Amino acid sequence: MGPLLLVLLLALILFGAGFALKILWWVAVVVLVVWLLGFLVRSGEGAGRSRWYRW
Repeated sequence: MGPLLLVLLLALILFGAGFALKILWWVAVVVLVVWLLGFLVRSGEGAGRSRWYRW
């Protein structure tokens, strides 16, 4: 009974990690799109040094 519970617990942890990694991939894609949009907006403004973000 103990090894069965251990295997089920391991499967649950790995499923949770896989789900979290999938969410992190989507977050990374969204951040990349926002960064690219900011880069395009900034390059289209001309020769100014204004930035739409603070960092």
